[in-house]
Amino acid sequence: MRDTKSLEKHASKLAESNKEKILFRTKRKAVEAGAHGTLDYTIKEGVNKNKLADDRILKGKK
Repeated sequence: MRDTKSLEKHASKLAESNKEKILFRTKRKAVEAGAHGTLDYTIKEGVNKNKLADDRILKGKK
């Protein structure tokens, strides 16, 4: 009894996943650190509303 259909199906699935991985690695773009406020957090409520949370505002940070 030969299982050629399942072996061919598995081999094609592996080849497709490898091709997707290679394309994902080569087409990926680098992320710009701090772009669009991704690095700093803006406080939404309270006395320090609309200020960036940094060392001066946060007391527990060393």
